[in-house]
Amino acid sequence: MSTVIPSPTQSPTAAPAPTARPPRLLDWRLRFGLLSLIWGFSFLLIKVGTGAYAPFQVTLGRLLFGTLVLVAAMAVKRERLPRGGRTWAHLTVAAFFLNALPFSLFAFAELTIPSTLAGICNATSPLWGMAFSLVALSEDRPTRIRVAGLGLGFLGVLTVLGAWQGFHGLDARGTALALLASLSYPVGWIYVRRTLAGTTESHLSMTGAQLLLATAQLALVTPLFTTLPAHFPVLPLLAVAALGALGTGLAMLIQYGLVAEVGPTTAQMVTYFVPVIATVAGVTILGESLRWTTPVGAAVVIAGAALTQVRRKG
Repeated sequence: MSTVIPSPTQSPTAAPAPTARPPRLLDWRLRFGLLSLIWGFSFLLIKVGTGAYAPFQVTLGRLLFGTLVLVAAMAVKRERLPRGGRTWAHLTVAAFFLNALPFSLFAFAELTIPSTLAGICNATSPLWGMAFSLVALSEDRPTRIRVAGLGLGFLGVLTVLGAWQGFHGLDARGTALALLASLSYPVGWIYVRRTLAGTTESHLSMTGAQLLLATAQLALVTPLFTTLPAHFPVLPLLAVAALGALGTGLAMLIQYGLVAEVGPTTAQMVTYFVPVIATVAGVTILGESLRWTTPVGAAVVIAGAALTQVRRKG
């Protein structure tokens, strides 16, 4: 793949990476670390948010705060939303698969599974992405190393889930939702690549429009399945705000800055740090339990995902 592999806390768009590299206030390594922390802690924030608010409400709040950050950035840079009905139609589909659907699935999943498990399920997104791209994208051809990585990655998933123990103590529904969320990203990414790869609009413009459409989608769905909360607990509300403003809005701005500066291959390595940080945060802050199969399986998943990104030289 030639762009950053999406994760459940990411939101890739179709615009090509900009060639201009304006001066940066922070070294790219510091921004890389910051992005890893933001996305890793997002699963903890989802867990805190769903402790008081319905999953759809958490997702709507996340998208709303994220959109506000992107709109503010667009205003500062004096950028406009993209034009053309075809572009907006494709972005509507992208917003569903890259934002509305996976964000909602992860919120529902964390009602019954630990944030640590959700973060590890996130790491399977590159595996799904490779499997789909081999079928949907003619330029992606399998190699022995990439196929081995795919097999190794899914072996790691089985290890995390404790397959040989009959998945004992595992909430099947929540885990399935988390895996579906990670699967949704490459579906959306491939759709974007096939329909909007040639757009001349900026990253910021496309991302802002995509989040705006995803927010509208959740704004239509949420009132149908939830009721307005009688109380608004402060800590979960702050968690939702941080999830949107930092984990969605600011993170996307950092992400595309990294892609422009150091290239997609280096930038996409953030994906491999996210489950590690999510696991540490869940165990140390939320007190979630950790079986030996979780870190071992997560390491295998990350190794497999890394192998799927190895390219032929020349």
